[in-house]
Amino acid sequence: MTDETPQESSELILNEVQLLLAEKRTSLSTLRTGIAVFALPLSVLSILVATSKFYELMHVLPFLIPILVITFALILLGGFLIIQAILKIRRYDQLIMQIKREHSIISKFID
Repeated sequence: MTDETPQESSELILNEVQLLLAEKRTSLSTLRTGIAVFALPLSVLSILVATSKFYELMHVLPFLIPILVITFALILLGGFLIIQAILKIRRYDQLIMQIKREHSIISKFID
């Protein structure tokens, strides 16, 4: 059994919420990075399509295949980062709501 005062207990709860919010900010940064990684290959592909009338496909095929492989890998990486970040953000939101329901002391501070 712990001998915590109500003041210590509320401070601990607030620290837990602050930790969860810090983790949520990290996940939002990961989401932003995933969107950037996902957008880069799409812009490269649009440039390749827009300039396709200036080259013959058979002449640039040795260059085009590695670029398309790297582009596909970046699309997969960006999608993975986005999905992971969204799942973590939802989990942190659920944990914060659970703490809010269990401890009415902090419910007035959290929207």
